[in-house]
Amino acid sequence: MYGVKVLKYIVEKFKEVFGRQPDLIASAPGRLDFLNTHQDYKGLPVVSVAINKRTYIAVADSQSTTRVISLNLCLDGLPCMDEFSVEKPVLRGGGWFGDYIRSVVLTLKNKYRLAKDFYMLIYSEIPIASGLASSAALQVASIKALSDLWGFKLERGEIAELAYISEHDVMGIPCGRLDQYGSAFGYVSRIETRPPYGVKTLETYTLKFVAINSGIRHSTGAIHPIRINEIRRGLEQLLLQKGIPSELKRLISLDPYETKWELLNIETITPYLERLEYNAKRRILFTLKMHYSTIQALELMEKPNPSRIREVEEYLTRECSVCLEEALKTHNPLLKALGGLINYQHVLLRDMYDVSTPELEEIRRRALEAGAIGVKISGAGLGGALFAIVEDEIIGERVARETSRTAAGAWLVKIDEGVRIEEI
Repeated sequence: MYGVKVLKYIVEKFKEVFGRQPDLIASAPGRLDFLNTHQDYKGLPVVSVAINKRTYIAVADSQSTTRVISLNLCLDGLPCMDEFSVEKPVLRGGGWFGDYIRSVVLTLKNKYRLAKDFYMLIYSEIPIASGLASSAALQVASIKALSDLWGFKLERGEIAELAYISEHDVMGIPCGRLDQYGSAFGYVSRIETRPPYGVKTLETYTLKFVAINSGIRHSTGAIHPIRINEIRRGLEQLLLQKGIPSELKRLISLDPYETKWELLNIETITPYLERLEYNAKRRILFTLKMHYSTIQALELMEKPNPSRIREVEEYLTRECSVCLEEALKTHNPLLKALGGLINYQHVLLRDMYDVSTPELEEIRRRALEAGAIGVKISGAGLGGALFAIVEDEIIGERVARETSRTAAGAWLVKIDEGVRIEEI
């Protein structure tokens, strides 16, 4: 279901459950983790692509209690109703779906000292735990819906930051800001993850993607803390090394978020990395190489001239020649260079961050053989989603068809706008 059909369905279900018309419907998109994956919790810029799979939140005022219904959970035969008072929205824990809404209410109450009971119906096109940021879309859309319902209009940046606070601070999920900001702003967005969290949106950029749900459930909380601790150990070992130059030490902190990664030079720091634990060394090298290749990709997208394309091709030839070879299916020089960089970032995630699996590699192989130019993990990895960049819709449909033989699902998706109020 898309567009008018999905809105009509939501309105009908809302009337069926609550006996009245919703006052408004907000929606927010899922996202592809396009560039610089696993870097937002290190204070580095990340790049998101919003896709036309959205989460819809229908709301209306309630005169008694707050009641939240998840249509998706109801359809799956799972517990799907949460009921609480906005006066005391205590988190239940244990992975309860209603905690995502309770945490939003707590966040809005703490910020604006205003909350009124409501009815809410949730319907999402985004598979849960698929690497497409379903929880961020849920919270971004909920904040938009409730803030509009309660009469205070919020800017996209405010919505994104409140969604981050809700998920990270209130729920205690170890996430960065990529998902919330990517969903709130939409399109192709470069997101700065240090204050003031600026966002540069490329609204006119057109790329064709296939989003692939591996069907392997994963938890960000099972990945991020381990990698952060490994990086911390490496940074600590660097700071304790004898003979490391003071100008290099000044750029390093025990906190990965406070380390000035963007100012660290790979050639300068590499001799000192050789003395680190194996995993710590690889995690730090990953961080530097991932960031440098992201800057290459952004400069390529913003200024796609022949000299820039040649620079990228020369860089990939040195770093990962097979990554460029996998992108030779297209005669479009820009797509070839961009596809090569996407392949390179996947290789870094697989070989230096250890977040791929044999199952994900098989899906990726099928996508490349079906004609994808570049294929990469989207999200934390060890399951979840991948995305493929394709030259046209015919190839995209073929990639979706072939990868669906081993994956849980695959869809040709379009770049979409951010959070919005729907017309009903």
